[in-house]
Amino acid sequence: MTDTAEKYEAVVVGCGPGGAAAAATLARNGVETLVLERGVDAGSKNVSGGLIYAEESAPYTIDGLFPDFREEAAERPVTENLIHNIAGDRVKSFDIGDLHHHDTAWADAVLRRKMDSWLAQQVHERTRETGGGLLTEVHVTGLLRERGEIVGVTTEELDPIKADIIVAADGVNSELARDAGLMDWDEPEEWFQGVKAVVDMEPEVINDRFDVASDDGAAHLFSGDLFDGVRGGGFLYTNESSLSIGTVFHLDSIAEERAEPHELLDSLLTHPLMAQWLGDEYDEREYSAKLVPDSKKAAHPSPHEDRLVLVGDAAGQMQAQGPIIKGMNHAVTAGALAAEAFADARARGDPSQAGKLYEKKLHDEGVMDKLRPTGYRVFGQLGELGPVDNLSNAIAESAVGRFGVRAAAGLLERAYSSPRLVSMIPDTKLPYVTLPTVIAEELGEPVTDENTVSPPDLGDRIGDLTYDVGDPHIELVDKSFEASGTAVTACPVSAEDFGGGCYRDEMVQTNGSEEHLVSLDTQPCVECGTCAIVADTEWEHPAGGKGVEFNQG
Repeated sequence: MTDTAEKYEAVVVGCGPGGAAAAATLARNGVETLVLERGVDAGSKNVSGGLIYAEESAPYTIDGLFPDFREEAAERPVTENLIHNIAGDRVKSFDIGDLHHHDTAWADAVLRRKMDSWLAQQVHERTRETGGGLLTEVHVTGLLRERGEIVGVTTEELDPIKADIIVAADGVNSELARDAGLMDWDEPEEWFQGVKAVVDMEPEVINDRFDVASDDGAAHLFSGDLFDGVRGGGFLYTNESSLSIGTVFHLDSIAEERAEPHELLDSLLTHPLMAQWLGDEYDEREYSAKLVPDSKKAAHPSPHEDRLVLVGDAAGQMQAQGPIIKGMNHAVTAGALAAEAFADARARGDPSQAGKLYEKKLHDEGVMDKLRPTGYRVFGQLGELGPVDNLSNAIAESAVGRFGVRAAAGLLERAYSSPRLVSMIPDTKLPYVTLPTVIAEELGEPVTDENTVSPPDLGDRIGDLTYDVGDPHIELVDKSFEASGTAVTACPVSAEDFGGGCYRDEMVQTNGSEEHLVSLDTQPCVECGTCAIVADTEWEHPAGGKGVEFNQG
């Protein structure tokens, strides 16, 4: 196969922010770079919450690489940050602006279709100048090897392609990372699942309901008892003419609680607190979902093998610690550092050292410390031990704990905005459910507004998505309910009482006995990858340009 392979100096797989940063930095250094994107357009396969940050301490930011980014590709800058602790109809809100502004030059809301499409145009122009360019609708299926060494990539649509550096920026479901054996889908506790609705709203209505100027925006987070004990929370971000409203939960908690993601989202949308912002008319533009790596557990400390380097979600580089959720900015930094490492290695006459240089730069620039903070390794993991977790929850709910909450009311808001304390938060019910519920019960005020929102049902949400259905891209290996039944509830386009989703459970008569089995239909798949973790499947992406196409993202 390698005899017919086309050759480039660099191949970048994926044109999200990490891939765009890598390609732009490679092109700036005169490197011949080919960018391969699976969607019909960059962004058509991507989903984020989403806020993109520019950290003051980061060596690279998206606006540093693309100076017109904020004016052309972003939505509203976030100028207000609140977290809402909820217990029934009682709410206690804290201003977490200090946490948000810590080490932050700016943060903007974004929609991935708009953002990534704009980035792709810039990338194509820059890479063409060095003899490369951007190709869309190309599904990169795996790694090309010679004598056991990675030398390029294989695709479903093109001949093999060789390169001196392969940048895997192909997202959380990276087939290249798995082919290299660098990432896997074995542990549900290493992942979050995000589900989002983009809700239509006129700009002047946003300004009025959120009390912001036309060039300002707000970010609201939600935690407490409104999600039936599932570990995680909700978010609301203001865009130019829409709202991004969603939920992010630990995948192992979704699986354990047999929770249905679309219902968890609806619990947020229909809470009385939301009435002040949603009003009486609710028009949902798009429903979407994706997996999110928990960098504390999943970020690869050495994300390279031979000529391959991983950046962004493909390397588990997604910072999720309590109210802090940062991913795209880390992908930008990692992509640019990977490109910088290759340019340095090439200048020294040994491009094969790019991976080792990239790893060193991630550590030297402090990226890995943000993704895997020392505070969590020392204190947070201790709080996840069963006896410690049980004791912590019992104390928080006790009379003593409730007295402490009342006595420390002023300190609690400051604690929520402490970067040091946030870095130590354990992944347990205590910070996501128990403590916010107690805070709301002891310090909160009842919400008296009536929420009249009626979200679309799951069938309508799927029906409103855009699909170009190709061949099935997921094989259900073990159809028994015991092995794969969790997907019926954990899949964001499936449900126990819904027969139109990807996964359905069935009672089948076989040889006089009844079997509880699971069936699969990949047509409504949103390609989140959830089932690859909670069910026994063989999972890959659809062919280039096939499958779901997000118009908002």
